[in-house]
Amino acid sequence: MAKAKTKGGVTTAPLNKRIWKNRELYILVLPVVIYFILFHYKPMFGLAIAFESNFNPRRGVMASGFVGFQHFITFFTGPFFLSRMWNTLRISLSMLVFGFPSPIIFALLLNELRGKIFTRTVQTVTYMPHFISMVVLCSMVREFTNSGGFINQIAMVFGYDGLSMLNKGNLFLPIYVLSGIWQSIGWDSIVYLAALTGIDMQLYEAAKIDGAGRWKQTLHVTLPGILPTIITMFIMRCGQIMSVGYEKIILLYNESIYEQSDVISTYVYRIGLVQRQYSYSTAVGLFNSVINFILVILANAISRRLTQTSLW
Repeated sequence: MAKAKTKGGVTTAPLNKRIWKNRELYILVLPVVIYFILFHYKPMFGLAIAFESNFNPRRGVMASGFVGFQHFITFFTGPFFLSRMWNTLRISLSMLVFGFPSPIIFALLLNELRGKIFTRTVQTVTYMPHFISMVVLCSMVREFTNSGGFINQIAMVFGYDGLSMLNKGNLFLPIYVLSGIWQSIGWDSIVYLAALTGIDMQLYEAAKIDGAGRWKQTLHVTLPGILPTIITMFIMRCGQIMSVGYEKIILLYNESIYEQSDVISTYVYRIGLVQRQYSYSTAVGLFNSVINFILVILANAISRRLTQTSLW
């Protein structure tokens, strides 16, 4: 019979009794645990094909020939490594620099509005692009930026030559970043708006008594109040730096701008699914995931040291 244990002067019930006492909570979390086991941890077994000559579905994972780190060496020494890595970092860092602060600024601006009807209207309008299918959204971007699109027509007033913008490699990055901000700024601002509601209103009243205006209240009350949320979201975003979504890029780019728009994820897609080099593409994808993992660890450690706020 299991006995109660004493830890730090507090008597704790046996594990089986604690589980039975909180059985409703364990049942509630059970589907989530099963989901992660089936779709996140079990597929990790397939990473073994990154170290095999070339995975053959008919032979199975363990019978395809072990080659060690050969695929990684091939990728690192290949002609596409530097260009794909640079494109990935360039696009991701641009989204981090311009895309990450956008919902924060937008939430702060919404927080200053006083008309409830106008505020809700703005929120609804900015939320809508998030629910548009990626295929539809990219089709809209293509229509807006082609030779007859309204964005192109506006640019021609300022001296643009009128050619399709997506056929020019130097314009792919701003189009990608601006369309990403347009799609996500409203939806991503929700978490910051929720954080703003948790700030004690007495802090604002004290700031007013001290003579602080709206700008100083924002700097000394609002921003410090949502700083833990900002740091948490920033750490999570750092874990996605190497994971530029291949769906949007595939739907927007073309062969004439491969050098400026092709990233590691689209390279993996073409090599793995189109050319059926499963082992090689898995090795490249594994390298991408390892870099993301390292970036999350570093960002979390730096944040914990500098701000005492971290994910773990």
